[in-house]
Amino acid sequence: MDGEPSAEKKASSCTPVVSESREGPTGSKENEELSLITWNIDGLDGEEQPERARSLCSYLLSYSADVVLIQEMVQAYMRFMYKRLADTYTFIEGGREGYFTMILLKKSRLTLLDSQNLFFPNSRMMRNLLVAQVLFRGQKLWLMTSHFESCKANSVERMRQLRVVMKKMSKAPDDVTVLFGGDTNLRDYEVATVGIPSNVCDLWEQLGEPEKYRYTWDTVANTNKEIPFKCHFRFDRVYLRRATQDGIPQLDPDNMALIGLEKLRCGLFTSDHWGIYCTFSVKQK
Repeated sequence: MDGEPSAEKKASSCTPVVSESREGPTGSKENEELSLITWNIDGLDGEEQPERARSLCSYLLSYSADVVLIQEMVQAYMRFMYKRLADTYTFIEGGREGYFTMILLKKSRLTLLDSQNLFFPNSRMMRNLLVAQVLFRGQKLWLMTSHFESCKANSVERMRQLRVVMKKMSKAPDDVTVLFGGDTNLRDYEVATVGIPSNVCDLWEQLGEPEKYRYTWDTVANTNKEIPFKCHFRFDRVYLRRATQDGIPQLDPDNMALIGLEKLRCGLFTSDHWGIYCTFSVKQK
């Protein structure tokens, strides 16, 4: 995969046509912010995979986020990314077989203390909750990612997985800030049925529900999949639970944007999902 076409690779080039605006934190402001990307990279799709992997690495290097939460990682992608990003990021794998989740931590900004890989016992799709316990500027963070059960028919299991995540977030120690980002596959009615704890907030809602960032899986705008019906969902979500102990700095959402919106020369996008890039300011309580 490292520069060599796969069996599915077409002759067309897959490099970006135009450069998307990349407004990552720069200068002294970067030291005061935490930046995060969450993205289902669709590693299971073999079509134009090497070029899509190059595009993914280009995005990650350009945005230079402190934390990268990935879903649908596969070994071929991981080997490709490791060669390009291992000097900058610590890789935490949520599995090795099939497809899995992964967390990348920028070495110069975060210190890994521990990690856990918690499998959902009733999942039929090998789904899990990957957790990294880290230090960021002396502050304790729990970083979580997951890929909830897919397909409308699996609503009951998906809601069960959401309950597990919300419980773990809301019950974290008072001196810990918790961030979750992932492909939840959630429909709004499922979230309403489960309920979000009062001490957990949805990033998109916290930022005023900007319409242009609502849908992360959009078969109208994203044509990677040949789906006979057109639909759009807010499958990919970011949740924050702030530390509550006195004297612990607070993370406040600053902004978010969708990434991966540019079509590559081969006619595909980097993934069938848009990624989410977001930043958080650090404020003294």
